Amino acid sequence: MTMPGVDPALADMMDAVFAEHGSDDDLWDRLDALGLVRLTGPEETGGSGAGWVEAAELMSAAVRHGVRTPLAENDLLAGWFLDAAAMRYDAAVRTVCLLDADGAAEAVPWASRAERIVAIWPHDTGYLAADVAAGAVAITAGANMIGEPRDRVQVDVASVPGVSVGADLVARLALKSALVRAIQVCAALDGALALSIEHAASRVQFGRPLAKFQAVQHLISGIAAEAALARSATEAALSAAVDSDWTSPGLEFLVAAARSCAGHATSVVVRDAHQVLGAIGTTREHSLHLFTRAALAWRSEFGSVRHWDTLLTDMATGAGAHRLWDLICP
Repeated sequence: MTMPGVDPALADMMDAVFAEHGSDDDLWDRLDALGLVRLTGPEETGGSGAGWVEAAELMSAAVRHGVRTPLAENDLLAGWFLDAAAMRYDAAVRTVCLLDADGAAEAVPWASRAERIVAIWPHDTGYLAADVAAGAVAITAGANMIGEPRDRVQVDVASVPGVSVGADLVARLALKSALVRAIQVCAALDGALALSIEHAASRVQFGRPLAKFQAVQHLISGIAAEAALARSATEAALSAAVDSDWTSPGLEFLVAAARSCAGHATSVVVRDAHQVLGAIGTTREHSLHLFTRAALAWRSEFGSVRHWDTLLTDMATGAGAHRLWDLICP
């Protein structure tokens, strides 16, 4: 499903490059040559000057084709943060992490594959940030359930000159990171839905297609409803973020709602899609796992489902009956 507001020609180009070159070792270089690795970066710094809507379509296209790359981390998170903090930088594959008081960060996306890491750490009453070479920090390799690098990073912050950044910038990074994963989860759920429909339409059982069985129809309608709910909540958060340049007072609530909806939808979609496809859907040869396992992995990153449920509940109850609508429609 193409993101609303995206030029169809651009969406087709994104789909084509992943379809044709998704397994190529030089995919990143191809994406770079097309201006996609810094899609939202300012043109004066080598970016393509596009927006989050186009970036969301690019992430979704990668998910549809089972391609795992640090596009979001490099562009929407690390690259954006350097621009927002007015920090000078050159072209490199980057990720970003928020260190604890001891200079450590767990499960950092793509750290072991990055050339540079934008490290942020608490200092006095604010934060410091530095763009450091990956070789200058200690990285302990790890991975999530779909094999994407999720590494431990240790930085000797006492020896790294940092630039002062505000807490508001760090808070915005957290919301951007959370919304990135919501977009990716939605694309994975849509992929599982498409495979379920295709299988039910083509598989014949007892002399008729599976799609003719009412129980299967109910499963697929449930998958479609949950995927649509997650996408609706995510697109509402994305729209508010884009329209307000990430300054909407209700944005945290909308992102929390998107993550909560996407997280709970994942449980239903994964369960029912595997039930529709049966044993074949559990095999490595079938592509269903590219979507179901990805959704399960991503829904727990940058905040668990319980974290976002709790935040959403606290904000709703704190607003009370008379101010709840203002949270939903800021």
